Amino acid sequence: MSKARKARVLPVSAEETYSSSEVAKIAQVSLRQLQWWDEQNVVSPRHEGHKRVYLAQEVIEISLIAELRRKGFSLQKIRRVLDFLQNELGSRLREVLSGSADLHLLTDGKSVYLERNHEQIIDILKGAMQPMFLVCVTDQVKRLSDLRIPPATPKKPQRSLFLEEDSREARLG
Repeated sequence: MSKARKARVLPVSAEETYSSSEVAKIAQVSLRQLQWWDEQNVVSPRHEGHKRVYLAQEVIEISLIAELRRKGFSLQKIRRVLDFLQNELGSRLREVLSGSADLHLLTDGKSVYLERNHEQIIDILKGAMQPMFLVCVTDQVKRLSDLRIPPATPKKPQRSLFLEEDSREARLG
């Protein structure tokens, strides 16, 4: 009887880069959406020739933008959230990337909070005058590390077609 192995989560480096297709997969958006956000200066990645290259912080920002768009936030409100994130997320991102802290984004479109403490999150939600949306930044980081998990190696080596042909000839011959 074999035990199911737990998937190993690889740490994500803040300097690691991601292609547009990887970012689209992580954030669950289209490549065209990424292109449009770049054109609108929502999130501007580096350009290597015709390719867009994203850093971990930019991928997380895009994931959060996509999540807020799915929840009905306007781009104007998202820009407020992004301004806050770009000022606050950099220092906290290292902790989240290393796996030493959970981080949650709470917003109503006007007020924005980045919190680690669950009690403070509950207090913010209790004191809110209008609906607040909660997005787990840590979950967005896990999507990054899930993308970097190396594929499982097969237990049995693949048989070569040449070996099969040789053994078939030996049986026939």
